[in-house]
Amino acid sequence: MAEFLQFFFSGITVGAVYAMVALGFTIIYNASEVINFAQGEFVMIGGMTSVFLLSAGLPLPLAIALAVAIAVAVGIALNVLAIEPARGASVVTLIIITIGASILLRGLAQIVFDRQFHTLPAFSGETPITIGGAALQPQALWVLGGALVVVLALGWFFTRTLMGKAMRATAHNRLAAQLAGINVRFVLMLSFALSAAIGAVAGVLVTPITLTSYDAGAMLALKGFAAAILGGMGSAAGAVAGGLLVGIAEAMGAGYISSDYKDAVAFVIILLVLFFLPRGLFGGKSVERV
Repeated sequence: MAEFLQFFFSGITVGAVYAMVALGFTIIYNASEVINFAQGEFVMIGGMTSVFLLSAGLPLPLAIALAVAIAVAVGIALNVLAIEPARGASVVTLIIITIGASILLRGLAQIVFDRQFHTLPAFSGETPITIGGAALQPQALWVLGGALVVVLALGWFFTRTLMGKAMRATAHNRLAAQLAGINVRFVLMLSFALSAAIGAVAGVLVTPITLTSYDAGAMLALKGFAAAILGGMGSAAGAVAGGLLVGIAEAMGAGYISSDYKDAVAFVIILLVLFFLPRGLFGGKSVERV
């Protein structure tokens, strides 16, 4: 039982990160129908920037805030410089653009930062909490709590604020929203800013546990995409559920089968979903973006 709990704790921790990455995919997809494969790079930017700002002497809270702000600026730049000029292009073309942006950001990260692995100090110390014979790192609670805050904040934003409702209207029918006076271009830019901020927060929270490097975002993007596909692309609830399920499946597979196949779990999930459940767990007969 202790072994199972240990794998479960590991799974929900990393699954919460995948859920936040999947939420980033979902926000951009709903607003613009773009699948942003540079989403993982926002996680990398959040982690790496906070590490280097902290090493430069800034207090940790300020380093984190600036890291998130820089990631948001990168997200806005990606939309303005790459996505907006290609508006109206095919889905495949837009996907290739985001993949190219991902490669570019990794290359720039090697120049601005380095090729080494880095970590942040745990926010609440490193003394593990023992539950049922399994050890739970205090930082894991920060990851889970941060994911919960992100989900609740997004729920409040999309249902209680005027801009959130404008984003939902744009996702539902872009032309009708534009005719109603909504600035659709600003909404699309805001979707990239939000997804970048969520990715950066995920990167900051998980770096004390898993380390970070210039190329950490590529695999996170793949696993976040698998989570979004599993939950149903365009569904926020599906993104959260898919992230947790992918994380748990990965941890159980690594623990009970072999850690050599840990990264293959995301590929297997994508294939199974595409074969047997193309709309995902929360998808219907047609995708309704709300």
